[in-house]
Amino acid sequence: MDDPPRRIHIVGVSGTGKSTLARQVADILDLPQLELDEVFWDADWTFRDLDDARAIVRTFLADNPTGWVIDGVWTRRLDGLLDTDTPDGPDVVVWPDHARRAVMFRVTRRTVLRGVRREGIWHGNRENPRDWFRRDPDKNIIRWAWVMYPETRNRMQARIDAGEPVLRLAGQRAVDDWLRSLKQR
Repeated sequence: MDDPPRRIHIVGVSGTGKSTLARQVADILDLPQLELDEVFWDADWTFRDLDDARAIVRTFLADNPTGWVIDGVWTRRLDGLLDTDTPDGPDVVVWPDHARRAVMFRVTRRTVLRGVRREGIWHGNRENPRDWFRRDPDKNIIRWAWVMYPETRNRMQARIDAGEPVLRLAGQRAVDDWLRSLKQR
């Protein structure tokens, strides 16, 4: 049986369960985890200074050369830090690819629960119920997921077509099967 990957980058649109999957994989493989939303967002929903954010990612990679799990996309802000063709890049990019209706159900449920419960996310940030009615995807995470869904699928398929090491997990059954396979290794 092949050894499991040790440097894993989990990507996908909001609502696909990236962070949950990353926590599960990190637990199974006993690897440290980094959530890119926590790195790039700062208090009051402002972006963290880009140099500082990239320094956090570089430090995490340097401190964990034998393996890690990172979730989140942030491609434009990463400036190639997690490209698959770099020495410190991931062994595999994992893409949980759920049906749009499942993604929208998940992101809506999560957002509403966070808003109603006033749950803090990163650095004291909270979902604001007023944002649920904004049309601007940059202000409404539910709308963001809707708008980004086809773009993310196209971008990920292009990466697969280009031969990048992308593991597409088509639906929850595929996610569960992959987790089970990691446990068996």
